[in-house]
Amino acid sequence: MKKRKLGKTGPDISEIGLGCMSLPEDARKAERIVHAALDAGINYFDTADLYGRGRNEELLGKALGNRRQDIILATKVGNHWTDGRDGWEWDPSPGHIRKSVRDSLKRLGTDYIDVYQLHGGTAEDDLDAVIGVFEDLKREGLIRHYGISSIRPNVFLPFLKNSSAVSNMMQFSLLDRRPEEWFTDVIGAGASVVARGPLAKGLLTAEGEKRTEAMDGYLSYSSGELLELIREFGRLPGTLHSAALAFVLESSAVASAITGASSEEQLNETLRAYDNMPGSETVRAYAALTAEEQYEKHRV
Repeated sequence: MKKRKLGKTGPDISEIGLGCMSLPEDARKAERIVHAALDAGINYFDTADLYGRGRNEELLGKALGNRRQDIILATKVGNHWTDGRDGWEWDPSPGHIRKSVRDSLKRLGTDYIDVYQLHGGTAEDDLDAVIGVFEDLKREGLIRHYGISSIRPNVFLPFLKNSSAVSNMMQFSLLDRRPEEWFTDVIGAGASVVARGPLAKGLLTAEGEKRTEAMDGYLSYSSGELLELIREFGRLPGTLHSAALAFVLESSAVASAITGASSEEQLNETLRAYDNMPGSETVRAYAALTAEEQYEKHRV
């Protein structure tokens, strides 16, 4: 498993990261997936206090056990659960962040977080206050680096440019190329892209046609367009799964492709795909079939 540097000042992280939101509730099954990822050389693990009302952090912390020193641990903050309510509220206040980081540390069973990320954001947020508390948490040793998880240019650009953030997690895949417009800006701010959704909800795997039939399209693609596109992909060399990972990792702006796994077999499928990624010429052939779109909302 190759590694890439996260931003200018961040750690070296594996090109494939494990998105832990998909971990099963069964602690033993979750542990087997986490240990299989570690054994394969994956060292970047991403979770959030939002997932399962913190249960996902607990599962990951228990699964890591005494292997905490082997990983780069990333989690997120900014969403506030209220007892008795089904949904959550957005709260990027310094007070909420300070309380949340300690709650996350306890659930994860660690005394520091490698990459602490603002989990979203709006143009109305006091980003200077968020950056200020993140810098305080760095000085206190509770976090080592920080970043943001946002697809909104009018949020992530000022956040990155006015801070020492090392990352922006963005949805990016062959079927969602909107982030490409901003890669130069992200790099220029000293950060890297951490790509979530590189397999587009499984559409870019061997189950692509089956999943298309169960979905009402994806972003700007209708179900019919998706089905035809996946069949066109099938006429190209290599496997779609491998090409999807290779496309995301083709960009030097991307530090890691974050893939979820609800079973060991799903993880192994991704690892096999990573080991058999096609070359640049084939990647360009896949990309030539897809739409180069841009964000229509939340622009600078």
